[in-house]
Amino acid sequence: MIHRWDQLTFLHWPYEPEIVQALLPDGLSVETYGGNAWVGLVPFRMEVRLPRAPAAPWLSHFPETNVRTYVTAPDGTTGVWFLSLDAARLPAVVGARATYRLPYFWSAMSLDGDHHRMSYRCVRRWPGPRRAGSTAEIAIGQPYQPDELTDFDHYLTARWRLYSEMRRGGLRSALAQHDPWLLHRAEVIKLDDDLVRASGLPAPKQRPIVHWSPGVEVRIGLPGAVSGRSIE
Repeated sequence: MIHRWDQLTFLHWPYEPEIVQALLPDGLSVETYGGNAWVGLVPFRMEVRLPRAPAAPWLSHFPETNVRTYVTAPDGTTGVWFLSLDAARLPAVVGARATYRLPYFWSAMSLDGDHHRMSYRCVRRWPGPRRAGSTAEIAIGQPYQPDELTDFDHYLTARWRLYSEMRRGGLRSALAQHDPWLLHRAEVIKLDDDLVRASGLPAPKQRPIVHWSPGVEVRIGLPGAVSGRSIE
């Protein structure tokens, strides 16, 4: 598939690794940085279409918000494990649950703003827990120059693989390919979120680390089985 991920905010919090590990399926190990697991809340505007096909005017454009963490698979690859994904289009939710087996939820959502300030809203509809939601308002600052970005900035944002569980057990993954993010400094003006807590984690105890990007175009590959053999 071809995606566009636009007007995207990364909000990240540190967690004790064992707390996050308890939410992962067999075979995945939480990946840490600075001794912590990291959990992200990522709201953005999605466009999705098939290669060499136009995007449908209404169906293919919608807000999305995911709750994610970072993991290592048995074959030594690393990537994203989604604890939840909320989207505003029911057909997209049903399709992603059926094909990629991702934990999508249908939600009432909105996204407004410009390159100075963004606001995101999400209220979950189906499946439960009902009324779980998130409201965020973000102030956007100056862009980072490439030489200003640290290894930690890349750890939180530069991810090229996602994992999901197979229907009869085991893991599979799909690759994501896109240009480097244009990342901006950003800060939270307002945040009222319980999507992180609804995923099974305790509520964050501190302010998040924040990045914002105007967006990228992304190619998503077909999912394939993950080998159970570790890479030496």
